Amino acid sequence: MISADFVRQYAPLVKYVAGKVAIGMPNNVEFDDLVGFGVFGLFDAIEKFDPDKHVKFKTYAVTRIRGAIFDELRTIDWVPRSVRQKTREVEDTIRKLEASLGRAAADDEIAQAMKIDLKDFHNLMLKISGTSVLSLNEVWYTGEDNDKMSIVESIESPSSLNPDHIVEKEEVKRLIIEAISELPEKEKKVLVLYYYEDLTLKEIGEVLEVTESRISQLHTKAILRLRAKLSNIKKGIL
Repeated sequence: MISADFVRQYAPLVKYVAGKVAIGMPNNVEFDDLVGFGVFGLFDAIEKFDPDKHVKFKTYAVTRIRGAIFDELRTIDWVPRSVRQKTREVEDTIRKLEASLGRAAADDEIAQAMKIDLKDFHNLMLKISGTSVLSLNEVWYTGEDNDKMSIVESIESPSSLNPDHIVEKEEVKRLIIEAISELPEKEKKVLVLYYYEDLTLKEIGEVLEVTESRISQLHTKAILRLRAKLSNIKKGIL
């Protein structure tokens, strides 16, 4: 049984997460709808939270609330089809290029592989940056008893980006964390600050002393790079 008092205590957390998600969303996505979607994530967090895992409830709940919101957004398909197609094209290019290079591909290398100039590539990153956040909340692995895990659940504090610190679902988390650790340093830092430290893109820009649009690009590239890298790994473990 879910305690009504517990729900009321953490209800402001739903609005907080919905407010962060709402930034950059098109006008047809209502804030109240995002809050409604997030409430289901709060219920899920309350039901499944395990204090023995040594994770703060607030940290766990934020992940579940954000995931519930994006799960629902995917069902209403708010992202234009053209943007989805371009996102897949960039991701596929990164996957092939980095598999060939054996390292993170630079912007100009990705642009060249896509047969577009660097300016057009950066504009493309800005165009899809409002949708790429969906990626880290997607279920990446489903284990026994339908136990699911998304990439975002494996993002830890900078001092914890080490496979040796992982206990739960050790091997899968190790693979994800290794992929995160191989990201270019700025991209990795953006993910940690956004998902673990819970800063907005604007706040991250102030910390790193760059523009918010630059942070948005770094965030997008980090996610596309992660998805590309993990898609190959996934084929080998599932």
